[in-house]
Amino acid sequence: MKKSDFLFDLPRELIAQYPRKKGESRLMVLHRDSGKIEHKSFFDIVDYLKVKDCLALNNSRVIPARLNGFKVSTGGKVEILLVEKKSDNLWKALVFPGKRTKVSDVIAINDKVKCTVKSLDKSTGERILKFEGINENLLNYGTTPLPPYITRPPEEIDIKGYQTIYAEKDGSVAAPTAGLHFNKNILDKLRNKCGTITEVTLHVGPGTFRPVRAENIEEHKMESESYTITKETASIINKTKKNGGNIFAVGTTTVRVLETAATGKDKISEKEGRTDIFIYPPYEFKIVDHLLTNFHIPGSTLIMLVAAFASREMILSCYKEAIKEKYTFYSYGDAMLIL
Repeated sequence: MKKSDFLFDLPRELIAQYPRKKGESRLMVLHRDSGKIEHKSFFDIVDYLKVKDCLALNNSRVIPARLNGFKVSTGGKVEILLVEKKSDNLWKALVFPGKRTKVSDVIAINDKVKCTVKSLDKSTGERILKFEGINENLLNYGTTPLPPYITRPPEEIDIKGYQTIYAEKDGSVAAPTAGLHFNKNILDKLRNKCGTITEVTLHVGPGTFRPVRAENIEEHKMESESYTITKETASIINKTKKNGGNIFAVGTTTVRVLETAATGKDKISEKEGRTDIFIYPPYEFKIVDHLLTNFHIPGSTLIMLVAAFASREMILSCYKEAIKEKYTFYSYGDAMLIL
C-alpha cells in the first residue's frame, strides 16, 4: 500500500473551525456488508446498538498544553506544546519555531516561570524542558492545544468544545474526537438501551498529526502512546463477546487500545503500557466490530485505519459522498459510523 492510495481532494471550506453543540452533528452510516450509505443525525446512533452490545470510549482528558513565551536571549516569540510530563519540573515538549530554539536556550513564559531546553530528539523534534519558578500547576498557564488545521487561536468555546463530556484522565494533547459528539442525553439513552458502556484510556500525543512521509506506508513508524485497560473493562469486553454482543469502538484511539490488548480473537486482557500499533490494510480485527469515527486527513494514519476496517475503495467512496453532501471534516467535523 502506498500513501498516494489514501489521498483525496478536500475543499478547505469543509474543514470545521468551530465545534457544534454536542449531539447535533451529522452522521454518515456505512454498512460494510452491502456498501449502503445512510445520512442521519448523530442522535440516531442510539438506533444501531442492541441490548447485548457494548460501547467503548476513550476517557483521556485533553490538557491545556499550549504555552506562549519568548526566548530570553532574543525576545523572539516561542510556542510550546507540552507532550508528556517526565517529573515535577521536566516535560517532553515541541517548540515552535523549532529551528531557532537550541539546547541550553532559556524560554520565559512570564516574569516568574522560565524553562531551559535540556535536550533535543532530532528524529521527532521533541525537546526536554526543565521549568523553574513554578509555584502552581504549570497547566494553569496553558491554553487548549487546537490542531494546526484550525486556523484561529483558542477561544473560550474550545475549553468544553474540545473535550469529551466523559473525559477523566489527564494526559492528551489532542482530543479523541469521535467522542466529542456525545451529550449526556445520548449516553443515557444508550446506557438504558444496551446497558453496557465501558472506558479505556489512551493519551493522544502529537503523533496523531504527524504526516506519513514514506510513500510505502509500511515504512512509517508510529510514536508510542500511553494506554490502560482495567480488569473491569477487559471483563466487560470479554463478556460482551461471549454473549454474542458487538463492540462499538468510539474513535481510532479506542480501536488501537483494544487491538493492542487483544490476546486472541474475541479475547482481551487487563493491560497498561505504551502502544505504537499501526493499523492499515490488510488487518484482521480481533475485538472491534463497529467503529464510530470522524472524517480524516488525506494520507494520514487515521484514514488508513478506517480503510483497514472497511476497505480503501469503500472509504474513499464514502468520503466522495461526504464532500458532495457538504459534511464537515476533522476534529470539529461530522461523524461516521461503520457497521
